[in-house]
Parts: sequence; structure tokens; C-alpha cells
Amino acid sequence: MKLQGLAKEVVKQRWGYYFILPSFVLYAIFFLFPVLWSMVLSFLDYGWWGTTFVGLDNYRSVFSDRIFWIGLRNTVYYTLGVVPLWLAKAVIIAALIFPFRKGIQTFFKAAFYLPHVTSSVIISMIWLWIYNPPFGLLNYLMKSIGFEPVTWLGNTKTAMPAMIFMTVVMGGGSSIVLISAAMNGIPPYLYEAAEIDGATSMRMFWKITIPLLRPTLLYLTVMGTINSFQVFTNIYLMTQGGPQFATTTIVYQIYELAFSRFQFGKASAMAMVLFAITFVFAIIQFKWLGQEVEY
Repeated sequence: MKLQGLAKEVVKQRWGYYFILPSFVLYAIFFLFPVLWSMVLSFLDYGWWGTTFVGLDNYRSVFSDRIFWIGLRNTVYYTLGVVPLWLAKAVIIAALIFPFRKGIQTFFKAAFYLPHVTSSVIISMIWLWIYNPPFGLLNYLMKSIGFEPVTWLGNTKTAMPAMIFMTVVMGGGSSIVLISAAMNGIPPYLYEAAEIDGATSMRMFWKITIPLLRPTLLYLTVMGTINSFQVFTNIYLMTQGGPQFATTTIVYQIYELAFSRFQFGKASAMAMVLFAITFVFAIIQFKWLGQEVEY
């Protein structure tokens, strides 16, 4: 009976399904099918010469690969460095522009959002010049205040912090827009009641604004973590995983395995492992930030 009722409902709403069908077909071809095929490839020894089913051998090869664990460590390091700093930057800027009238808010939001629509390739090329040891802008500023120039991307101790700094400085534009919109949705009477009770601006920010921003912060944290785990363009253009694997990430390893060594099976297995790790991080974040807050 339930299936019959479901079938009748589908027939009744068929025009809606007709309208979403073109988008679903594109989604299935360019996203769903590649993901499913990657799962299949992870169990195969796939090459130009033929295909052999190898079971879990690709996964054993991944977990026994020393470079994989270095890449995982670097990816987690990058994520833990980027996401909190980038989110804190977005919240602080949104809070600073919130008291202004709408026109000024729009100007600042557009200014901070502009790097978000700029090609990451162009941004990487600009920062390659900024970090350039002989004539880069950053070393020029350091020399002007009496410090020795630093090989930012050629030193194992500074390469990853330099990548994190670049991402934090250039990122956060869309987050500022979303957080500003969420702040505008908070009822003003909550602040008025808190002010009558003698609460300071800082206390209202921590006890009213931040708790009511939790759904937005949850979304931004999850998406920021996923994007950080998938970092590739900056690494490929600026360091290519060096120096001495100091900036090698999992996605860069997947690229190298698949398109330089043509080890598609192992690359697919590594992609599935990355998916599982990202999924676990997302669950933890939902548990941590998922509680509803009401006043």
C-alpha cells in the first residue's frame, strides 16, 4: 500500500521530476558516475595493458605508503591551520561592519568577496612573487625593518605556514557575506533586552550573536574542512609538494599517482580513504556544533 501511494504521488508530481531531470542527468554523468567508478577502480589494478581485480591490495598499498602518512599529516595540519583562522577572520570582519548602514556594509562585503571570484591560479602566481626570495614583496618589507630574507617556500619549516597564511589572507569572502546575513537575521529585541539587563557589547556578542550564528558556523566549518582537505591548485603551482614533501597533501598525491604514474587503482583507493576521513570529520563537527540554540 505504501508503494502504491508513493507511485501515485510520483505520477501526480511528475512535472516537477521532468524539470529536475536535466540537472540530475548532468549531476549523474559528471559527479555520481565518476564517484561510483572510483569506488570500483579502488579494487582493480587498472592500466592501459588491462584490468585485474586485486581486492584490498590497493588499500594495503596506501596504508603501507610512508608518503601517504606524510600527506595526511600535512593535510590535517593545513586544515587545522586554515579553518579556525579563516573562520575567526570572517566573524570578526562581519562583526566590525555590522553596525554600519546597509550601503557601507554592501561595499565592504563586495570588497572582501572579490578575491573569492578571482582565479586561484592568478592568486597563486601573485603570491609566488610575494614569497620570491630575491625580489619578493615580503622579503623586501623584512629587509626594510632589519630582518634577513627568508626562503618561504623552499624551507621545510616555513613552506606550509606560508601556504596557510596565504589562504587565510585571501579567503573568507563568501563567509563574511553569509555571517553578515545571519547577523541581520537575529531579532533586535534580544540585544535590547540584554542591554536593559546591563550586558556589555562583548558579552552580548558571546552570549547572543555567536550562539545564534551556530547553524551558519556549522555549515562554514564543514565546507571549509572539506575544501581544505581537497587543497590542490596552490600546492601544484607553488611548491609541487616540496620541499622534501613538506607541502605534499593527499589530493596532490592522488594527482601524482593517477596522472604521472598511471596507478589509477591506488589513486582511487586513496581518494576513498580521503572521503572516509572527511566524512568522519563532518560527523564530529555536526555533533559539536549541531545543537539548536533558542531564546
